[in-house]
Amino acid sequence: MTATQPSHGRILRPTAKVLPEHARGHNRALVLQTLYVQGAQSRADIARETGLTKVTISDLVAELIVDGIVTELGQRESTRPGKPATMIDIDRGAFQIIGIDLSDQNLRGALLDVDGRVLLREGADRAGRTGDAALAAVIELIESLVHQASAPLLGIGVGSPGIVDVTGTVLTAANLKWAKLPLQQLLQERFGVPVLVANDADAAVLAEHSFGDASGDVVLVKVGAGVGAGLILGGRPFYGSNSAAGEIGHVVIGTDGGPVCACGKVGCLEAWLSVPRLTAQLDAITGDAAERLAERELILREAGRRLGIILAPVVGALNLSEIVLSGPTELLDGPLATATIETLRKRTMAEFTGDLTLRMTALARDDIVLRGAAVMVLSGQLGVS
Repeated sequence: MTATQPSHGRILRPTAKVLPEHARGHNRALVLQTLYVQGAQSRADIARETGLTKVTISDLVAELIVDGIVTELGQRESTRPGKPATMIDIDRGAFQIIGIDLSDQNLRGALLDVDGRVLLREGADRAGRTGDAALAAVIELIESLVHQASAPLLGIGVGSPGIVDVTGTVLTAANLKWAKLPLQQLLQERFGVPVLVANDADAAVLAEHSFGDASGDVVLVKVGAGVGAGLILGGRPFYGSNSAAGEIGHVVIGTDGGPVCACGKVGCLEAWLSVPRLTAQLDAITGDAAERLAERELILREAGRRLGIILAPVVGALNLSEIVLSGPTELLDGPLATATIETLRKRTMAEFTGDLTLRMTALARDDIVLRGAAVMVLSGQLGVS
Protein backbone atom coordinates (compact mmCIF):
# COMPACT_ATOMS: atom_id res chain seq x y z
CA MET A 1 0.00 0.00 0.00
CA THR A 2 1.12 3.57 -0.60
CA ALA A 3 0.21 6.58 1.48
CA THR A 4 -2.81 8.55 0.40
CA GLN A 5 -3.11 11.95 2.01
CA PRO A 6 -6.61 11.93 3.48
CA SER A 7 -9.42 14.30 2.99
CA HIS A 8 -7.97 17.28 1.13
CA GLY A 9 -11.12 18.33 -0.70
CA ARG A 10 -12.69 14.95 0.11
CA ILE A 11 -15.50 14.29 2.55
CA LEU A 12 -14.35 12.12 5.43
CA ARG A 13 -17.23 9.65 5.39
CA PRO A 14 -18.75 8.31 2.16
CA THR A 15 -22.53 8.15 2.45
CA ALA A 16 -23.91 7.30 -1.02
CA LYS A 17 -23.02 5.75 -4.35
CA VAL A 18 -21.37 7.95 -6.98
CA LEU A 19 -20.73 8.20 -10.71
CA PRO A 20 -19.48 5.06 -12.48
CA GLU A 21 -15.99 6.43 -13.15
CA HIS A 22 -15.44 6.92 -9.41
CA ALA A 23 -17.58 4.07 -8.24
CA ARG A 24 -15.36 1.19 -7.28
CA GLY A 25 -13.03 2.93 -4.85
CA HIS A 26 -15.85 4.98 -3.38
CA ASN A 27 -18.18 2.01 -2.98
CA ARG A 28 -15.41 -0.04 -1.40
CA ALA A 29 -14.96 2.73 1.18
CA LEU A 30 -18.75 2.93 1.59
CA VAL A 31 -18.92 -0.76 2.50
CA LEU A 32 -16.03 -0.40 4.94
CA GLN A 33 -17.52 2.73 6.52
CA THR A 34 -20.81 0.91 7.07
CA LEU A 35 -19.05 -1.96 8.80
CA TYR A 36 -16.71 0.37 10.69
CA VAL A 37 -19.58 2.31 12.27
CA GLN A 38 -22.28 -0.36 12.61
CA GLY A 39 -20.24 -3.48 13.22
CA ALA A 40 -21.08 -6.96 11.95
CA GLN A 41 -23.61 -7.04 9.10
CA SER A 42 -24.79 -9.48 6.49
CA ARG A 43 -24.19 -8.75 2.83
CA ALA A 44 -27.93 -8.07 2.46
CA ASP A 45 -27.81 -5.64 5.41
CA ILE A 46 -25.02 -3.69 3.71
CA ALA A 47 -26.90 -3.63 0.41
CA ARG A 48 -29.95 -2.16 2.12
CA GLU A 49 -27.88 0.37 4.06
CA THR A 50 -25.80 1.60 1.13
CA GLY A 51 -28.25 1.30 -1.75
CA LEU A 52 -25.76 -0.80 -3.71
CA THR A 53 -26.87 -3.97 -5.46
CA LYS A 54 -26.34 -7.35 -3.85
CA VAL A 55 -24.10 -8.35 -6.76
CA THR A 56 -21.90 -5.29 -6.20
CA ILE A 57 -21.74 -5.95 -2.47
CA SER A 58 -20.85 -9.60 -3.02
CA ASP A 59 -18.06 -8.64 -5.40
CA LEU A 60 -16.63 -5.94 -3.11
CA VAL A 61 -16.81 -8.12 -0.01
CA ALA A 62 -15.02 -10.96 -1.78
CA GLU A 63 -12.24 -8.56 -2.73
CA LEU A 64 -11.99 -7.20 0.82
CA ILE A 65 -11.80 -10.72 2.25
CA VAL A 66 -8.94 -11.58 -0.13
CA ASP A 67 -7.18 -8.36 0.94
CA GLY A 68 -7.47 -9.45 4.58
CA ILE A 69 -9.51 -6.39 5.57
CA VAL A 70 -12.91 -8.07 6.06
CA THR A 71 -13.61 -11.44 7.65
CA GLU A 72 -16.60 -13.75 7.88
CA LEU A 73 -17.83 -14.30 11.43
CA GLY A 74 -20.26 -17.16 10.95
CA GLN A 75 -24.00 -17.38 10.54
CA ARG A 76 -26.46 -15.05 12.21
CA GLU A 77 -28.72 -16.64 14.80
CA SER A 78 -32.18 -16.61 13.31
CA THR A 79 -35.61 -18.14 13.92
CA ARG A 80 -36.67 -17.48 10.35
CA PRO A 81 -36.97 -20.35 7.87
CA GLY A 82 -34.18 -20.76 5.36
CA LYS A 83 -30.43 -20.55 5.57
CA PRO A 84 -29.20 -17.95 8.09
CA ALA A 85 -27.19 -15.04 6.68
CA THR A 86 -23.42 -15.06 7.06
CA MET A 87 -22.16 -12.11 9.11
CA ILE A 88 -19.09 -10.13 8.08
CA ASP A 89 -17.08 -7.36 9.68
CA ILE A 90 -13.81 -5.51 9.34
CA ASP A 91 -11.12 -7.74 10.77
CA ARG A 92 -10.40 -5.43 13.67
CA GLY A 93 -7.34 -7.37 14.76
CA ALA A 94 -5.78 -7.66 11.31
CA PHE A 95 -3.82 -4.40 11.44
CA GLN A 96 -2.31 -1.98 13.89
CA ILE A 97 -1.48 1.70 13.49
CA ILE A 98 1.38 3.74 14.92
CA GLY A 99 0.40 7.21 16.10
CA ILE A 100 3.00 9.86 16.95
CA ASP A 101 2.43 13.19 18.73
CA LEU A 102 5.25 15.74 18.43
CA SER A 103 3.34 18.68 19.87
CA ASP A 104 4.91 18.69 23.33
CA GLN A 105 8.38 18.72 24.85
CA ASN A 106 8.09 14.98 25.34
CA LEU A 107 7.45 12.88 22.25
CA ARG A 108 4.50 10.51 22.52
CA GLY A 109 3.83 7.39 20.52
CA ALA A 110 1.34 4.54 20.60
CA LEU A 111 0.21 1.40 18.88
CA LEU A 112 -3.52 1.60 18.17
CA ASP A 113 -6.08 -0.77 16.73
CA VAL A 114 -8.40 0.10 13.87
CA ASP A 115 -11.03 1.32 16.35
CA GLY A 116 -8.61 3.96 17.62
CA ARG A 117 -7.99 2.23 20.94
CA VAL A 118 -4.52 2.65 22.39
CA LEU A 119 -2.92 -0.79 22.80
CA LEU A 120 0.53 0.31 23.93
CA ARG A 121 2.14 3.64 24.77
CA GLU A 122 5.71 4.78 24.58
CA GLY A 123 7.27 8.17 25.20
CA ALA A 124 10.64 9.79 24.69
CA ASP A 125 12.18 12.87 26.24
CA ARG A 126 13.22 15.15 23.40
CA ALA A 127 15.57 16.83 25.90
CA GLY A 128 15.60 20.05 23.94
CA ARG A 129 16.82 18.36 20.76
CA THR A 130 15.97 20.18 17.54
CA GLY A 131 16.72 19.83 13.85
CA ASP A 132 18.33 16.55 12.81
CA ALA A 133 18.64 15.44 16.45
CA ALA A 134 14.88 15.80 16.92
CA LEU A 135 14.25 13.84 13.72
CA ALA A 136 16.54 11.08 15.01
CA ALA A 137 14.52 10.95 18.25
CA VAL A 138 11.29 10.56 16.26
CA ILE A 139 12.76 7.75 14.17
CA GLU A 140 14.03 5.99 17.30
CA LEU A 141 10.55 6.16 18.88
CA ILE A 142 8.88 4.77 15.76
CA GLU A 143 11.46 1.98 15.47
CA SER A 144 10.67 0.89 19.02
CA LEU A 145 6.94 0.78 18.28
CA VAL A 146 7.47 -1.11 15.01
CA HIS A 147 9.35 -3.80 16.91
CA GLN A 148 6.52 -4.10 19.43
CA ALA A 149 3.68 -4.35 16.89
CA SER A 150 1.84 -7.67 17.04
CA ALA A 151 0.03 -7.31 13.69
CA PRO A 152 0.90 -5.85 10.28
CA LEU A 153 0.99 -2.07 10.23
CA LEU A 154 -1.75 -0.29 8.30
CA GLY A 155 0.39 2.84 8.49
CA ILE A 156 2.02 5.51 10.61
CA GLY A 157 0.32 8.81 11.44
CA VAL A 158 2.22 11.79 12.81
CA GLY A 159 0.85 14.99 14.33
CA SER A 160 3.51 17.70 14.17
CA PRO A 161 3.53 21.29 15.42
CA GLY A 162 3.84 24.00 12.81
CA ILE A 163 2.60 24.26 9.25
CA VAL A 164 2.44 20.97 7.34
CA ASP A 165 1.53 20.88 3.66
CA VAL A 166 -0.48 18.28 1.75
CA THR A 167 2.63 16.20 1.00
CA GLY A 168 3.45 15.84 4.70
CA THR A 169 6.33 18.32 4.50
CA VAL A 170 6.79 20.36 7.66
CA LEU A 171 7.15 23.82 6.16
CA THR A 172 7.99 25.34 9.52
CA ALA A 173 8.00 24.12 13.11
CA ALA A 174 9.77 26.71 15.22
CA ASN A 175 10.07 24.68 18.42
CA LEU A 176 11.70 21.80 16.54
CA LYS A 177 13.70 24.11 14.26
CA TRP A 178 12.39 22.29 11.20
CA ALA A 179 11.93 24.08 7.89
CA LYS A 180 10.78 22.41 4.68
CA LEU A 181 11.42 18.99 6.20
CA PRO A 182 9.87 16.24 4.01
CA LEU A 183 8.96 14.22 7.10
CA GLN A 184 6.34 12.02 5.46
CA GLN A 185 8.67 11.04 2.63
CA LEU A 186 11.62 10.40 4.96
CA LEU A 187 9.62 8.17 7.29
CA GLN A 188 7.95 6.29 4.48
CA GLU A 189 11.31 5.53 2.89
CA ARG A 190 12.71 4.48 6.26
CA PHE A 191 9.89 2.18 7.37
CA GLY A 192 8.35 0.99 4.09
CA VAL A 193 4.74 1.49 5.19
CA PRO A 194 2.24 4.26 4.44
CA VAL A 195 3.01 7.40 6.45
CA LEU A 196 0.79 10.46 6.88
CA VAL A 197 1.92 13.68 8.55
CA ALA A 198 -0.32 16.60 9.48
CA ASN A 199 -0.45 19.49 11.90
CA ASP A 200 -1.21 18.34 15.44
CA ALA A 201 -4.38 20.44 15.79
CA ASP A 202 -5.64 19.13 12.44
CA ALA A 203 -5.04 15.61 13.73
CA ALA A 204 -6.82 16.40 17.00
CA VAL A 205 -9.99 17.62 15.28
CA LEU A 206 -10.10 14.36 13.28
CA ALA A 207 -10.09 12.45 16.57
CA GLU A 208 -12.93 14.62 17.85
CA HIS A 209 -14.86 13.96 14.64
CA SER A 210 -14.39 10.19 14.74
CA PHE A 211 -14.21 9.34 18.44
CA GLY A 212 -15.55 12.42 20.22
CA ASP A 213 -18.85 14.27 20.36
CA ALA A 214 -18.58 16.54 17.31
CA SER A 215 -21.92 16.59 15.50
CA GLY A 216 -21.31 18.98 12.60
CA ASP A 217 -19.05 21.86 11.69
CA VAL A 218 -16.51 22.28 14.46
CA VAL A 219 -13.35 24.16 15.35
CA LEU A 220 -11.08 22.54 17.91
CA VAL A 221 -8.59 24.78 19.69
CA LYS A 222 -5.61 22.84 21.02
CA VAL A 223 -3.70 24.53 23.82
CA GLY A 224 -0.32 23.22 24.91
CA ALA A 225 3.22 24.47 24.38
CA GLY A 226 1.67 26.35 21.47
CA VAL A 227 -1.86 27.18 20.34
CA GLY A 228 -3.50 25.97 17.15
CA ALA A 229 -6.90 25.14 15.74
CA GLY A 230 -8.29 22.42 13.50
CA LEU A 231 -11.49 22.85 11.49
CA ILE A 232 -14.01 20.47 9.95
CA LEU A 233 -16.54 22.12 7.65
CA GLY A 234 -19.21 20.27 5.72
CA GLY A 235 -17.70 16.95 6.73
CA ARG A 236 -14.30 17.92 5.31
CA PRO A 237 -11.14 19.01 7.11
CA PHE A 238 -10.27 22.55 6.13
CA TYR A 239 -6.57 23.33 5.65
CA GLY A 240 -6.54 26.49 3.55
CA SER A 241 -4.73 27.21 0.31
CA ASN A 242 -1.29 27.17 1.97
CA SER A 243 -2.04 24.54 4.61
CA ALA A 244 -2.00 27.20 7.33
CA ALA A 245 -5.70 27.37 8.30
CA GLY A 246 -6.02 27.29 12.08
CA GLU A 247 -2.59 28.83 12.72
CA ILE A 248 -3.99 31.27 15.26
CA GLY A 249 -1.18 31.09 17.80
CA HIS A 250 0.89 33.85 16.24
CA VAL A 251 -1.94 36.24 15.40
CA VAL A 252 -1.63 39.45 17.45
CA ILE A 253 -4.73 40.03 19.55
CA GLY A 254 -5.69 43.67 19.96
CA THR A 255 -3.66 46.85 19.69
CA ASP A 256 -2.88 47.26 23.38
CA GLY A 257 0.45 45.45 23.45
CA GLY A 258 0.79 42.47 25.70
CA PRO A 259 3.41 39.84 26.45
CA VAL A 260 6.32 39.28 24.09
CA CYS A 261 5.95 36.07 22.10
CA ALA A 262 8.70 33.58 21.28
CA CYS A 263 8.27 34.58 17.63
CA GLY A 264 9.33 38.14 18.46
CA LYS A 265 5.95 39.83 18.07
CA VAL A 266 4.06 41.40 20.95
CA GLY A 267 0.62 40.19 22.00
CA CYS A 268 0.29 36.94 20.00
CA LEU A 269 -2.45 34.59 21.18
CA GLU A 270 0.19 32.03 22.13
CA ALA A 271 1.84 34.56 24.44
CA TRP A 272 -1.49 34.97 26.24
CA LEU A 273 -2.75 31.41 26.19
CA SER A 274 -0.03 28.77 25.95
CA VAL A 275 0.31 26.39 28.88
CA PRO A 276 3.87 27.49 29.80
CA ARG A 277 2.80 31.15 29.79
CA LEU A 278 -0.34 30.61 31.89
CA THR A 279 1.45 28.29 34.29
CA ALA A 280 4.26 30.80 34.84
CA GLN A 281 1.76 33.58 35.51
CA LEU A 282 -0.25 31.51 37.96
CA ASP A 283 2.87 30.28 39.75
CA ALA A 284 3.96 33.89 40.30
CA ILE A 285 0.78 34.85 42.18
CA THR A 286 1.32 35.92 45.78
CA GLY A 287 -0.91 37.02 48.66
CA ASP A 288 -3.45 35.32 50.86
CA ALA A 289 -5.85 32.64 49.60
CA ALA A 290 -8.58 35.09 48.59
CA GLU A 291 -6.14 37.36 46.76
CA ARG A 292 -4.54 34.44 44.94
CA LEU A 293 -7.94 33.13 43.85
CA ALA A 294 -9.01 36.53 42.56
CA GLU A 295 -5.75 37.05 40.68
CA ARG A 296 -5.97 33.57 39.19
CA GLU A 297 -9.44 34.30 37.86
CA LEU A 298 -8.29 37.61 36.34
CA ILE A 299 -5.40 35.93 34.50
CA LEU A 300 -7.57 33.13 33.14
CA ARG A 301 -10.42 35.42 32.16
CA GLU A 302 -8.04 37.69 30.26
CA ALA A 303 -6.63 34.72 28.36
CA GLY A 304 -10.19 33.60 27.60
CA ARG A 305 -11.14 37.06 26.44
CA ARG A 306 -8.21 37.10 24.01
CA LEU A 307 -9.24 33.70 22.68
CA GLY A 308 -12.79 34.96 22.20
CA ILE A 309 -11.52 38.00 20.28
CA ILE A 310 -9.67 35.86 17.76
CA LEU A 311 -12.47 33.31 17.37
CA ALA A 312 -15.29 35.85 16.91
CA PRO A 313 -14.53 36.60 13.22
CA VAL A 314 -14.17 32.85 12.56
CA VAL A 315 -17.54 32.11 14.16
CA GLY A 316 -19.16 34.99 12.31
CA ALA A 317 -17.66 34.15 8.92
CA LEU A 318 -18.36 30.42 9.08
CA ASN A 319 -21.54 30.44 11.18
CA LEU A 320 -20.07 27.83 13.51
CA SER A 321 -22.18 26.42 16.30
CA GLU A 322 -19.55 24.49 18.25
CA ILE A 323 -16.06 25.18 19.60
CA VAL A 324 -14.10 22.46 21.37
CA LEU A 325 -11.12 23.07 23.64
CA SER A 326 -8.34 20.54 24.13
CA GLY A 327 -5.71 21.07 26.80
CA PRO A 328 -5.32 21.15 30.57
CA THR A 329 -8.82 21.14 32.07
CA GLU A 330 -7.59 22.93 35.20
CA LEU A 331 -6.58 25.91 33.04
CA LEU A 332 -9.16 25.95 30.26
CA ASP A 333 -12.38 24.91 31.97
CA GLY A 334 -13.97 27.49 34.25
CA PRO A 335 -13.14 31.23 34.11
CA LEU A 336 -11.19 30.98 30.82
CA ALA A 337 -13.95 29.14 28.95
CA THR A 338 -16.64 31.40 30.45
CA ALA A 339 -14.80 34.54 29.34
CA THR A 340 -14.31 33.09 25.86
CA ILE A 341 -17.99 32.39 25.26
CA GLU A 342 -19.02 35.75 26.78
CA THR A 343 -16.64 37.55 24.41
CA LEU A 344 -17.86 35.57 21.42
CA ARG A 345 -21.46 36.45 22.12
CA LYS A 346 -20.65 40.13 22.57
CA ARG A 347 -18.72 40.27 19.29
CA THR A 348 -21.02 38.26 16.99
CA MET A 349 -24.64 38.49 15.88
CA ALA A 350 -26.57 37.04 18.80
CA GLU A 351 -29.57 36.07 16.68
CA PHE A 352 -27.37 33.74 14.65
CA THR A 353 -24.92 32.57 17.33
CA GLY A 354 -27.24 32.23 20.31
CA ASP A 355 -26.92 28.46 20.24
CA LEU A 356 -23.11 28.59 20.08
CA THR A 357 -21.56 26.10 22.47
CA LEU A 358 -18.04 25.88 23.83
CA ARG A 359 -16.94 22.73 25.61
CA MET A 360 -13.92 20.71 26.62
CA THR A 361 -13.24 17.60 24.59
CA ALA A 362 -14.07 14.36 26.35
CA LEU A 363 -11.02 12.73 24.76
CA ALA A 364 -7.92 12.38 26.90
CA ARG A 365 -5.48 15.22 26.33
CA ASP A 366 -2.48 12.92 25.89
CA ASP A 367 -4.38 10.71 23.42
CA ILE A 368 -6.19 13.13 21.14
CA VAL A 369 -3.36 13.67 18.64
CA LEU A 370 -2.40 9.99 18.73
CA ARG A 371 -5.96 8.96 17.95
CA GLY A 372 -6.24 11.65 15.30
CA ALA A 373 -3.08 10.28 13.70
CA ALA A 374 -4.81 6.90 13.56
CA VAL A 375 -7.82 8.50 11.82
CA MET A 376 -5.45 9.97 9.22
CA VAL A 377 -4.22 6.46 8.40
CA LEU A 378 -7.70 4.93 8.45
CA SER A 379 -9.04 7.64 6.16
CA GLY A 380 -6.04 7.53 3.85
CA GLN A 381 -5.79 3.75 3.56
CA LEU A 382 -9.36 2.47 4.01
CA GLY A 383 -11.52 5.54 3.48
CA VAL A 384 -13.14 5.26 6.90
CA SER A 385 -13.23 7.49 9.94
